[in-house]
Amino acid sequence: MPIITLPDGRDLEVEVTGPDDGPVVLFHHGTPGGSAQFGGMAREVHARGHRLVTWSRAGYGASTRRAGRDVAAEVADALAVLDHLGAGTCLVAGWSGGGPHALACGALAPARVRGVLSIAGVAPYHADGLDFLDGMGQENHDEFGAALAGEAALRTYLDAARPGLLQITADDIVAELETLLPPVDRDALTGEFGDFLAAEFRQSVAVGVDGWLDDDLAFTRPWGFDLDAIAVPVHVWQGTDDLMVPIAHGRWLAGHLPTAVVHLEEGQGHLSLGIGTMGRMLDELLES
Repeated sequence: MPIITLPDGRDLEVEVTGPDDGPVVLFHHGTPGGSAQFGGMAREVHARGHRLVTWSRAGYGASTRRAGRDVAAEVADALAVLDHLGAGTCLVAGWSGGGPHALACGALAPARVRGVLSIAGVAPYHADGLDFLDGMGQENHDEFGAALAGEAALRTYLDAARPGLLQITADDIVAELETLLPPVDRDALTGEFGDFLAAEFRQSVAVGVDGWLDDDLAFTRPWGFDLDAIAVPVHVWQGTDDLMVPIAHGRWLAGHLPTAVVHLEEGQGHLSLGIGTMGRMLDELLES
């Protein structure tokens, strides 16, 4: 993967695909994740004349760690990527743990961001009226329990999980994430998408768990921006059968984002949502 050097001297692992000089869709990966691109998404973006731009957040893959980062800190890296590409504006998307980072770009860089797409994105941990963990599978309860206990406890938890992810294949994912996968998501973990997700997991922990750790800590703390300050269009998509980020998160975001266009998709899970509806999502986003 190409590496760019950021203004503060850190390295960032970036992937750019699609038509040269095409408009940009910046995509924020989930947690854990990396710059690897899902072919199904890339084809849909390219078919609409856009470039798909992904990168490994600080601490993931070959990207230098930025210890103590909050969600808002990702905006500076996103803008640095745009500047590197010579792109004035962009559309921004984020899936799962990438959702808050996409929203941060909409809130803090409205001159550069024309619209935001949140796919199964998490809501703030301490959000009024939301039980963050309610409806999540046991793995998430264990992981966020460790995060709330502090960095040392979380690192111990993630270090124990890392060996399994370093060698994971598509066939292993269901066993690794058993309590987080409803039947519709298990069915999605085949073929191209299953191979992509396994490769992304391997990339995410290739040099350690710092990125994963810093994501989890950032999610349990203030994000560093106000959701009600977002003035650009925001498209919120959430599945009713999601066990990683339950539908209550989508409903909460729908009620707290002033420009939200909301799709609560019946029968969709955390993974299936982004596969079967990607074209519809992008068409709506491009209308921004």
